[in-house]
Amino acid sequence: MKALVTGGAGFVGSHVAEYYARKGDEVIVFDNLSRAELLNYDASSAVYNWNHLNSSYENIEMQKGDIRDADAIKDAASDVDVIIHAAAQTAVTTSVVDPRTDFEINALGTFNILEAARLSRTSPAVIFCSTNKVYGDNVNGIPVEARGERYVFSDPDFMGIPETFATDLCEHTPYGASKYAADVYVQDYAARGEVDAAVFRMSCIYGTRQFGVEDQGWVAWFTIATLLGMPITIYGDGMQVRDMLYVTDLVAAFDAFLDRRDRLHHGVYNMGGGRENTMSLSELLNMLEEITGSRSEVGYADWRPSDQKVYISDISKAREELGWKPDVTPRDGVGRLASWVEENEKLF
Repeated sequence: MKALVTGGAGFVGSHVAEYYARKGDEVIVFDNLSRAELLNYDASSAVYNWNHLNSSYENIEMQKGDIRDADAIKDAASDVDVIIHAAAQTAVTTSVVDPRTDFEINALGTFNILEAARLSRTSPAVIFCSTNKVYGDNVNGIPVEARGERYVFSDPDFMGIPETFATDLCEHTPYGASKYAADVYVQDYAARGEVDAAVFRMSCIYGTRQFGVEDQGWVAWFTIATLLGMPITIYGDGMQVRDMLYVTDLVAAFDAFLDRRDRLHHGVYNMGGGRENTMSLSELLNMLEEITGSRSEVGYADWRPSDQKVYISDISKAREELGWKPDVTPRDGVGRLASWVEENEKLF
């Protein structure tokens, strides 16, 4: 198999590229290395995954390119079997400050991917990394109550947000809107038989080689800040809850769809750890203190636009259709992440 991974030098993309390279597949990593500019990364951190993949795997071809360049992505996709589209502008706050760039990367860039797949002579499948932000502020319409250091759904039998949950008539933020536009385009191309495609609406994905910052990648950011003795600002009260999914479990879900491509030509899947793998921000800080023996100084600020008090993915559809389930617990996953940060402290 030959795979094209857009955003392949990013967190999720690099793990996808490594997974298929280890299987012996050919991989093209396509990335414009813009995350240092978009997310205010240190320049050396922004190219860490690029250098790691380039030096470790002979069957990975590195291409520097931009998904906003339709001709470049068409050339890269001309003979591949699958496109895993992980390239994106990922920060909500960045999208509010610069919505045009956010739209061009997330919406127009995804359109270019779909056209490249449609025109490719090998008819590649498309895996699209969407987000739980497509549900916007509608999630906050679900009744919740405070319990201990977290919010919980008031209905104890509510499994979480299903793929059929309402997506319109609410605030989204530019990021949520641009990703939803891309999400719907992927669904449309698949429904019309132009491509085989799966949309994965991701909740909190975390793991090694994630250079979390305050605006994006909260689990990694809290871990980095804790180990380096940096202060943490919590926007809200720290009781907001997410379902956590370790990155290798996400990649396994992608692969499960590809394994079933002969009978699953399109699908939308909410992708997170589900009810069994949830954590509030405050609970993560407690866990990090248990694992590392350290705790950052914590300050509080106003809630961010459309922040969801509780987001838990209903992953039953992915379990049933893909034969998939999360394997890595938050305790194990955060431990792995903390060990990686400690081993690479000089990068931060």
